[in-house]
Amino acid sequence: MIRKIRRKLAWIGLAITATWAAPMLSYGAEEQFIPVTSFRTGPVGGVGTVLYGGYIDYIELLNKRDGGINGVKLIWEECDTEYKVERGVECYERLKKKGITGASFFNFNNGGITYAVTDRATADKIPVISLGSGRVDSADGRVFPYFFQLLHTLWGGNTSQIKFIAGQEGGMDKLKGKKFVNLYLGNTGGKETIVSLDAQAKRYGFEITHIEATPPGNELQAQWLRIRQIKPDWVFLQGWGVMAPTALKTAQKVGFPIDRVIGPWPTGSNEAVIPAGDAARGFISITFSPAGTHYPVIQDITKHLYGGGKKGNLSDPSTIGSGIYNSGVLQAMLGTEGVRVAQEKYGKKVLSGEQIRWGLEHLNMDEKRIKQLGAWGLLQPMKTSCLDHQGGGAVKIIQWDGKKWNELTDWVAADRALERSLVETEAAKYAKEKGLTPRDCSKES
Repeated sequence: MIRKIRRKLAWIGLAITATWAAPMLSYGAEEQFIPVTSFRTGPVGGVGTVLYGGYIDYIELLNKRDGGINGVKLIWEECDTEYKVERGVECYERLKKKGITGASFFNFNNGGITYAVTDRATADKIPVISLGSGRVDSADGRVFPYFFQLLHTLWGGNTSQIKFIAGQEGGMDKLKGKKFVNLYLGNTGGKETIVSLDAQAKRYGFEITHIEATPPGNELQAQWLRIRQIKPDWVFLQGWGVMAPTALKTAQKVGFPIDRVIGPWPTGSNEAVIPAGDAARGFISITFSPAGTHYPVIQDITKHLYGGGKKGNLSDPSTIGSGIYNSGVLQAMLGTEGVRVAQEKYGKKVLSGEQIRWGLEHLNMDEKRIKQLGAWGLLQPMKTSCLDHQGGGAVKIIQWDGKKWNELTDWVAADRALERSLVETEAAKYAKEKGLTPRDCSKES
């Protein structure tokens, strides 16, 4: 299934012409260009507005507080993908050559777009960063040198969800014979977790039924009636945008207990639960970016970008510190840390995407560095390498009480052995399909 998705999206990527091509703008010699491929409109526009508000706010914080990165100012230009693959490829082509040295890195938060630009970005030598989205097999840096599944993958998130559920049921051995349903959005990201759930069902002996929802997921009555007939112990809600509140309201209508529904990181947001009203109370999600305004980096953003009547990049500053906003901050933080690390090798100047790729492959976010960034407790320790383009791998389990999100756990580590096995298997298939020879990481430095 995954290979079919890849071929289809690769074809889309090749078929689209650069209709957005624009004349090169004139940039200063000490300005590092960062493209912002957002989705403020479309079916997940509510999430995208907050996420990319945090993303841009962190870039602006570095400029206003620090003067950029080691004296190099950061500049950005936004292109709204509307969460559409075709539009995302257009945005990629529009922005990839902007700036003195071209785009630093892209971050789409959309698996379909990531698949569609795989060949393009590799040929252009521009890094593509994904956190909890995109093609999970790109965590294997030997096959995907320009793609980074930093911190969190959908497969790893599934294994953390299973660990949590096992804890609720009395242990991993108690999963045998349980019934689970995977209610997933019928797009690339929604389908991605089928592989991981099937692998765990085989390992632990539970039954998994996959039920697809037609995008954007705003009509789920038939799916939930089927779920009620199955009578599962738990439901995985692998959908976001309008699908999340629709799923929760429909679950309440058919009488399914909401505290037995668990979602991926995008559903751990106010945008997913507030529209569902009382139906969302008890809903469980995972997050790699805990909510809160007490983190020093979030306080610095408030001070430098919103204090004294100043306006940052959010029309509604009340969303500062939400889980989705903090995710945007973390995503920009990791990308710009790639620039900073690359400067240690190539000099404190404007760098190319190829040079920044080296920096992203040599991230070492230990306790000391995370505290320097003001993100201790917000960002988990992580380290990347030629072999491992992920690092990290843990999430926190959170639950909505009707007014706020509460943390049910500390960091729950993913089953990295299982996750890595799946990653390497799928990456090897891609390499064979493309006739690629994986890099020898023993020769990389």
